[in-house]
Amino acid sequence: MNERKKGTASDWVKRAEPTEGIERIEAWFGGKAYGLHRHDTYAIGRTLAGVQSFNYRRTLRHSVPGQTMVLHPDELHDGQAGTGEGFRYRMLYVEPALIQAILGGRALPFVEGGVTTDVRVCRATEALLQRTEGALPPLETLEQHDALTELALALAQASGAHMAADSGDYASAARAQEFLHANCDRIITLDELERVTGRDRFALSRDFRKFYGTSPYRYLTMRRLDLVRRLMLTGASLADIAAHAGFADQSHMTRQFTRAFGMPPARWRAIARGAEPR
Repeated sequence: MNERKKGTASDWVKRAEPTEGIERIEAWFGGKAYGLHRHDTYAIGRTLAGVQSFNYRRTLRHSVPGQTMVLHPDELHDGQAGTGEGFRYRMLYVEPALIQAILGGRALPFVEGGVTTDVRVCRATEALLQRTEGALPPLETLEQHDALTELALALAQASGAHMAADSGDYASAARAQEFLHANCDRIITLDELERVTGRDRFALSRDFRKFYGTSPYRYLTMRRLDLVRRLMLTGASLADIAAHAGFADQSHMTRQFTRAFGMPPARWRAIARGAEPR
């Protein structure tokens, strides 16, 4: 195995500017990429070279070129090279709210296994995982909307989801999602959510998970961590960022960040700032 690939010195990540609930990356890792973590978004991607291995739902999975990875929101997973040659991949992170806007209150699609060869899912991700040269190009608004519609319908078909609306109060869950998004930089109480939504906290929690794939608190935490990532690229200190994003202290922020992204904030910032493709 090439010694240069054993460490992280040659690892790199290219990131597109987040747009309307979507984040896109292209990356290369020579070995261990991420520890166990979970997103409150769908993680949908494609391995471009090598073997991408990850633990998902208590099983070690392997992704190779030609397959599509579909990780459901809030599912624990990690990531590492499956061989000594490293792996290159593109990944798309999609907020469940965008899928919900298309599916209209149906339960979120769940694709078994984390890796699929479904032709429609593969075709639907082409525009969103388009080939890149240099910096990741932005997507036009109409192009993104059209591609997301195709993706949501493809996921629903691949999951075998029943197309009739499921039970649950989607309107209340949507009000909660909007409120949490708008107030993510402060402490929000359950009493507030009950007043805003008109739904008791237990029913609201069930509905939120059904329609957005995670709990209200996890959703709030992830919006704070989105702010943390933006602020880290400005060069602000981690202590100041933690305070600004509403965390108790830097240690609290670091624990939550590592759980969410599989690496501590300092490593994330180093890769995001300094790494360029080989």
